[in-house]
Amino acid sequence: MESQLAALAAHTDRLLATARTLDDPAADSLCDGWTRGHVLTHVARNAEAIDRLAQWAMDGERRDMYPGGTRARDAEIEAGAGRPLDDLVEDVRSTAEALAPVLERLATAPRAVEQVEMRGGLAVSPDLLPLLRLREVVFHHVDLAAGFTFADLEPDLARRFVDDAVTRLRAAAPDLVLSLRSDEGDTWGLGGQDATDAAEVTGPLAGLLLWLARRDPSGVRSEHLLELPRGS
Repeated sequence: MESQLAALAAHTDRLLATARTLDDPAADSLCDGWTRGHVLTHVARNAEAIDRLAQWAMDGERRDMYPGGTRARDAEIEAGAGRPLDDLVEDVRSTAEALAPVLERLATAPRAVEQVEMRGGLAVSPDLLPLLRLREVVFHHVDLAAGFTFADLEPDLARRFVDDAVTRLRAAAPDLVLSLRSDEGDTWGLGGQDATDAAEVTGPLAGLLLWLARRDPSGVRSEHLLELPRGS
C-alpha cells in the first residue's frame, strides 16, 4: 500500500498540473457525454467517496460510497461541471489533500470491517482503496485528452492496471477466450487461454490498457479483434 500511496500522490500532482493548463474545461473529454469539467468534478467527488469507504473500514460505521446512490452522484457531477477552471482545479486539489492522510491511516489502522461496498453493491477489501483511487486519477487524467496518455505511465503501473482490467474482465465474461501479449513481453490469458482458438491481441502495454480500459483498439493488433463487454 505504501508504494500505491506514493504513486497516488505523484499522479495526483500530474493530473493537477495538466488541469491547470486547460484552456477550455467545457471541451469534450474521452468519456462519452462528459466535458472536462465533468471529469474533474467526478475526480473530486470520488475522493470524497473513497474517504467515506476508508472511514467505514476503520471505525465500522457504514457509509454509502455516494449518498443518495447513482442518481445523486450524477446530479452532483452535472451541477459542478460548468464551474470556472480555477474552481474545478481547487475542488480536485482540496479533496485529494483531505483524502491523503485518511489513506495513510488506513495503511496501518486495524480494520473494523473486512469489506466495504462500492457503488453498485460490489464488496471489496479496504486494502484495495488506494489502488482504486489511483486508477480513477490516472484513467481520468487520460480522459481529459490534454496530452497525458497511458504511454506516459510507468511500465510497472501500466502492468498493474492491465492485471486489474483482466481480472475484472474474467469476472464479467467468464466464457471469453482471449490471449493478450504485450510488446514488452507480458502475457495474459482469459477463459481457456491454452485453447487453439483463443483470439490473440498484441500491442504495447499502453495500447492494451487503452483497449481494456476504454475499449479503444487503436493501439492493439489482432486478426480478429473481439468486442469486449461494457462496464467491466
